[in-house]
Amino acid sequence: MTDRQTIDNAIRDLFANIEFTEEPRGLYDPLRYMISIGGKRIRPTLCLLTWALYRDDFPEEILEPAAALEVFHTFTLIHDDIMDRSPLRRGQDTVWKKWNEDTAILSGDVMQIDAYRRIAKAPSARIGSALDLFSRTAAEVCEGQQFDMEFESRSEVSMAEYSRMIGLKTAVLIGCSAKMGALLAGAPAEDCEALYRYGYELGMAFQVADDWLDAFGDQKVFGKPIGGDIINGKKSWLTVRTLEKTDDRAAFQAAMRLPSRTSEQREAKIAAVKAIYEACGVDKDAKAEIVRYSERAMDAVRGLRLTEEGIEALRDFAEKLVGRAK
Repeated sequence: MTDRQTIDNAIRDLFANIEFTEEPRGLYDPLRYMISIGGKRIRPTLCLLTWALYRDDFPEEILEPAAALEVFHTFTLIHDDIMDRSPLRRGQDTVWKKWNEDTAILSGDVMQIDAYRRIAKAPSARIGSALDLFSRTAAEVCEGQQFDMEFESRSEVSMAEYSRMIGLKTAVLIGCSAKMGALLAGAPAEDCEALYRYGYELGMAFQVADDWLDAFGDQKVFGKPIGGDIINGKKSWLTVRTLEKTDDRAAFQAAMRLPSRTSEQREAKIAAVKAIYEACGVDKDAKAEIVRYSERAMDAVRGLRLTEEGIEALRDFAEKLVGRAK
């Protein structure tokens, strides 16, 4: 099997040399900007990793679909940042802040189109299956975002509803990435489905970790202001779990409604909500949930006829993905 360093090098070269249409620059410069400010490249890396379980080379027919996964993910970030009013992404100005909202909407739209163009470069025998998987996933991501926005106007959300939302908004694209590499490599159908489940469960772990980091992480590592979910009144895993556990829902909901117009008010609101999180122990609960989802991811692939090296590569990917919050 191709080693992880070779995969990382392929990803680095892929995005160092990625090209977008030149003109009009006002439309395409935001695409170049978003790709240039980096990111963990989780989805294309996972796609190449699962391809490498069955193949030893990295031709254009896998590199372009792998790039499509990152391009599509980046499109969702551009639009999410508008909806969330987020000023920073990966420590840099978001597109709507650097340019304007209209530019961000239109550049996001063309970025989604570019993703489909790259998926269509999959092996000819598997283009249909790849487009079906990608299109279904793209619609599910939008469904998840809609649920996320609707939750903001509700005082309570059940854990079942929250889990469904993050499954759609986050986990399905990571599941798609894992399945895409195997699918394009010609892996057996049962392997493709098991790897989808591996990616999906990891995506669930990743989102819970992201929610934990939003409240308890380091801004320099997290890449955006700490406490953004609290300020925006978003239903995170932490808020949903707190409402399940707290003996004083009214006090918690009052803390979530505290004003946040000034920097002093924002700091006070974040501190008040985090104090309740810690008193309820949901910060520790979140870490336990991350471990549980990570274990389920590995359970999904345990029965596959992969080499020990392949299983270890999947385990290492899982650990690196969520280890920062465990």
